[in-house]
Amino acid sequence: MITQRLVFGDTWTYYTTNAVRCRIPRVLCSDGKVRQISVGWADKHDRHTYSFEVKVIELLKATKNQTKTAEYLNCSFRMVNRIMHRCTQRGMERRNCSHVPFEHISIDEKAYKKGHKYVTVISHPKSGVILEVGEGRDALSTEKLLEKTFTKNQMGSLNTVSMDMWKPYMQTIERKAPNAEIVHDKFHLIKYLNEAVDKVRRREVRKNDVLKNSRYILLKNEHNLTAKQQVKYQMIKDSNFEVTKAMNIRENFKSLFDYCHDEVGAIEILKNWAQDAYLKCIKEVNKVVKTFINHAWGIVNALISGLNNAMAERFNGKIQEIKIASRGYRKFQNFRSAILFFYGGLNLYPQKW
Repeated sequence: MITQRLVFGDTWTYYTTNAVRCRIPRVLCSDGKVRQISVGWADKHDRHTYSFEVKVIELLKATKNQTKTAEYLNCSFRMVNRIMHRCTQRGMERRNCSHVPFEHISIDEKAYKKGHKYVTVISHPKSGVILEVGEGRDALSTEKLLEKTFTKNQMGSLNTVSMDMWKPYMQTIERKAPNAEIVHDKFHLIKYLNEAVDKVRRREVRKNDVLKNSRYILLKNEHNLTAKQQVKYQMIKDSNFEVTKAMNIRENFKSLFDYCHDEVGAIEILKNWAQDAYLKCIKEVNKVVKTFINHAWGIVNALISGLNNAMAERFNGKIQEIKIASRGYRKFQNFRSAILFFYGGLNLYPQKW
């Protein structure tokens, strides 16, 4: 009838050097089984209190590092990791979004392990939270993730989905949410053009010394350049290099997003930009132009709606922070729990709190 609960270190509010013994009452239930009643300060079979669990949650939020949290609280890493997993599971069970009519979501990928190991992250820009994380980025895993995250009614109510030009994502959305329009993210589109500009620079730098050490100057936003960088940037801009023409094509594409368009106007300006870019006869840029033409409707939708994947990209940066703090993740479940713990907008605390 007597249950011993051994508590060491700072697992309770105060430090204890000796074992703490207490008698947990047990009752005979109507089904003839004897069960231990739940206490008000801890869960059954736990070696820590709710108060300690709250401390772990708050310190994890501050440090984003499980090892440092364990060291500070003088407990094991396993205990902190178990609390994080349990809090995430508790928060996901409490979250009930089945009645929410999602209209716009973002889908993005994030590498979590060497060897092209990726996770797919579904976020909701309006509420600013990550809805779910799935392993892999192929069509099958993406389909399972969408079915896990949304109901059939919610999939039918989706109007727009922001993503890059990753084919499995596009195919899955077309199949599972036929009413949704695919919106290609401005960030990824500019990234394609930046890569083309850099390839042209690397080809021309062998013949033009002016282009040496100019990689980050050409990829950086002009307004963020230092005075010294501005001088070199202007020197390159005033030259007749192919990289200068590629830069102008990139800047012209950026300007397409500065104005609101209807469908006809968006198609027309995108067509004019593509023709003008193609006539410059820069092979690296022409390859990107062809890619854009093949995904023209996603770009047109971006021009019309003004929607982008900015929130998803911010999440991408925040996820990178927790990866750096933990020195990476070897298991998907650990990575998923960490992402949802910090950025899932979940109710993590015990019921008492």
